[in-house]
Amino acid sequence: MGLAATSSCWIGTSWKMTKTLAEARRYAAGLAETLQARPELTDAVQAFVIPPHTALAEVDRQLQHVQAQVLLGAQNAHWEDAGAWTGEISVPQAADAGARLIEIGHSERREHFGETVEITALKVRAALRHGLRPLLCVGEPASVRDADEAEEFILAQVRGALAGLDSAQLARVLVAYEPIWAIGEHGRPATAQELAAPFAALDRAYGAQVEAVLYGGSVNQDNAAELLEIPGVDGLFVGRSAWGLDGYLELLKIGASHGRAHRGRLDG
Repeated sequence: MGLAATSSCWIGTSWKMTKTLAEARRYAAGLAETLQARPELTDAVQAFVIPPHTALAEVDRQLQHVQAQVLLGAQNAHWEDAGAWTGEISVPQAADAGARLIEIGHSERREHFGETVEITALKVRAALRHGLRPLLCVGEPASVRDADEAEEFILAQVRGALAGLDSAQLARVLVAYEPIWAIGEHGRPATAQELAAPFAALDRAYGAQVEAVLYGGSVNQDNAAELLEIPGVDGLFVGRSAWGLDGYLELLKIGASHGRAHRGRLDG
């Protein structure tokens, strides 16, 4: 499905463990004000923002007039609807705070919090059960890339998380390919050549089934346009280069330009 079917380019950011409530409020208010004044920034773009849980409800309030342009997401949610899970939040709680998307399986969750493929499968189903989009993150470490096993590694992560879903459920899933060696403060930006084979594999296996396949990993304003031209890439999942509002707006501008051009090629 993805970009070929929707003519939309996905541009989103997770703030991770950054921003106080006041900082989140300023960012979201500025984003809403800008999009109301410049709706062309989301022409052929589906924007999304994933703040920390503490800011979900406030960001939702600030974005209420641009909800058609910006999806609000949560960085994590438990697979159970309620219960004795100290420190967790449920999908219904995230939805109650305004979230319409749940990030699942980020490499930091897998490495530091023991999130397995089986856990990602439970969380994907919980999100779908409550009408939210799962954003499934997958990616390989450098050792797997160097062994030339990246495609099978990431496909196994996707297969494990999405096994048993029907076509309607799959059509609401977003997949974000984020090679571990390319993400974070010390990540090395991947080249288009390095990303071609993983995206070709994802496209063959899931491109016609899921809502979109995104790329994340040292994305910035200088490489975004090139990354969007990689076959199979339906959008970008951005970290620190979108933590400032100006940076995110510039990425939306790049995405809109790409989305309009792609739509024009489809129409032509």
